[in-house]
Order: sequence, then C-alpha cells, then structure tokens
Amino acid sequence: MKIGLPKKYTYSLVVPTSMGVRITPVNGQPVHCSNTFIMQATSAESNVASISSYLGLPVKVLTTFVKDSPIAQFIKNDLAGRHIAYEGKEVAQGDPWGYRHQFNIADSGYGSRGPRVQNDRAGEVGRTLNGKDFDLDRIFGIEGVQILHLSGLIAALSPETSSFCLELARAAKKNGARLSFDLNYRASFWKGRERELHDIFKEIANVADILVGNEEDFQLCLGIEGPEAGGKDLAAKIDSFKEMIGRVKKAYPNTTVFATTLRQVISANRHLWGAIMLEGEDWHVVEPREIGVLDRIGGGDGFVGGLLYAILKGWQPEKWIQFGWATGAMATTFLTDYAQPADEEQIWSIWEGNARVKR
Repeated sequence: MKIGLPKKYTYSLVVPTSMGVRITPVNGQPVHCSNTFIMQATSAESNVASISSYLGLPVKVLTTFVKDSPIAQFIKNDLAGRHIAYEGKEVAQGDPWGYRHQFNIADSGYGSRGPRVQNDRAGEVGRTLNGKDFDLDRIFGIEGVQILHLSGLIAALSPETSSFCLELARAAKKNGARLSFDLNYRASFWKGRERELHDIFKEIANVADILVGNEEDFQLCLGIEGPEAGGKDLAAKIDSFKEMIGRVKKAYPNTTVFATTLRQVISANRHLWGAIMLEGEDWHVVEPREIGVLDRIGGGDGFVGGLLYAILKGWQPEKWIQFGWATGAMATTFLTDYAQPADEEQIWSIWEGNARVKR
C-alpha cells in the first residue's frame, strides 16, 4: 500500500517545533561533577527532520525565536548548517525574567550509570507558537507540503501550541498533505489538562496517516489498552504490542501506518533495539538486535525521521521500517541528538551490520 503524496510541493517535510539548546558534559561525565560542557541546538522535531535534510530533501521548521538573542542566532546558524529552512516570529525577551529558549542539561551516561536529563523550560518562547503568526494558506496551499509531522510534545506544550497543532493538521488535510503524528506523552505537560488534551490528541489522530507511539503513549494519550506489564523480554512482547496496535487501528481506521520502537537497556552503552510497523493489513517486524550506544537521546526521533524519509522516497513498505531502525541506531552513535548521515549507503550498512572501514 502506498501513501498518496501531492505531486507539487516546495517542502518534503514540515515540522512545528520549539527550538532550544542542550548542554552536555564532555567524556561521558555526570553533570554534577563537570565544569566543561558542549552546547548544541536541539528539539525532538528537528531531530526527525534532520534525516531528510541531510539526505537532500527540502525541509522546513515552523518555530519562534527570542528577538536579538545570541542563543536564537546560534539556533538559526545550526539549522542552516543542517540544511533546514526555518520560519518563525521574533518575540521580544521583555525583562530579565521574560522569554528565552529552553535549556536541556543532560549527560550521556556510561556503562552501569544511566544518563540523567533535566529540562529547564521556564519562560520558553516556543510556548507562544500560534497559527496567526504563519500564513498557512501559503505554506500548504501555494508552496505545498508532502508530509506534516506533529509531535505530542508541541501539541501539549501550552494551550496556544495545542490550538496551533490543530490548525496545522486541518490545513495539511485541506491541501492534500499527509499527516504524521508521534504521540510523545509527557506527564508533566499533561498535568491539569488531561481531558482537554485527550480530545485534542484524538482529533489529530483521527486525521493522521502515520501514527507513532510506544505503549505508554497509546494508553495515556488515546486511552488504548496496552500490552501486559511484566518481565517478558522484548521479543516475547511483540505479540502483545501487535494486539495493542490492532486496537489502535480499530479506533483510528483512517490511519495507514502504525509504528513503535522496542528498546531494552542492557547498559548505557548496549541496547537491544527493534521496531514494529503495521502498514495496511501487513505487519513488518524488526526483531530486537544489539546496538552500541554513545548517547541514547534522539534514537526514537531518528527512527521516525528514517521512516518518513523512506515513505517520501516511495520505497516499498518493508524498507520503511528497516531504514527507520537503522537511522534510529545511527542517532545513538552521535553526541548530537540527531543523526547526520553522509548518504543512504551509510545507513543501509548499519542495517546490514557492516561496520567495516570504507576507503
């Protein structure tokens, strides 16, 4: 089964996002005993977009910036270096307690010591994302978009961003773009807004062509019964995951593709990594395989990015999940939150288990 895509478009992929920065101690050290850090521009949604942008497809992020901020300039320079176009309102900082870009403070972990992440999102300018700040008729109707990718992180960030995501979804469907929705549940974002966000997420899911999430996402965002809890290993859980996705498909029959990743942590640097995808009536499964991990953050985003790239390229469905699995595995080998593939061949070599030197 092929996902229909508009023939005329300026952008292969458009993603709304709240850009920020991550600071990470060097040499895999913990945050609390480090005095040297590296800084990168990041967001889950731009992590997804980076797979397509590095492989040559036209990509745009819709975001917002703090006016005259050096951090905003750092982010713009980084997006340009990733070949990602950007569009967004410039918002005045106000007083010293005003708007700023989010900070993520995270180490990579090592061996038996797992990574720790602290999100500092006070005053986050991305919470002001609003449909009135973008010409959606131009973006979707005149320029044209093949796939709009929405994340539950943005859909739940604030009442304004929730409305923004609904407007984007409606504009995409009106103009023939496909809609990808990664549920990305975060309990802290949902606190006090559970009923409101359930309704919003269900409305978006009802028009989504591609729906991605883990067992927690489907249960807590959409109210779908998940797999049994217990000590089963990943391979043994595949059947219960299939049952869950079957329930999701019954609830959302207009969706064409359902996908989830499978991860078991052996140590901070060794994971078992797999994936499941239902495309139409056909199941595609990647049995969990061991991967080496330098930094785990962004692996799930890499999977979604590779899945969407493969769909955009018009490949056969069995290739979608294989490429997504490999781009997710690749992302964990980078200190950036996103993979930076040199070419498709490099990714297929990961899928094939070929780590030999290429001269």
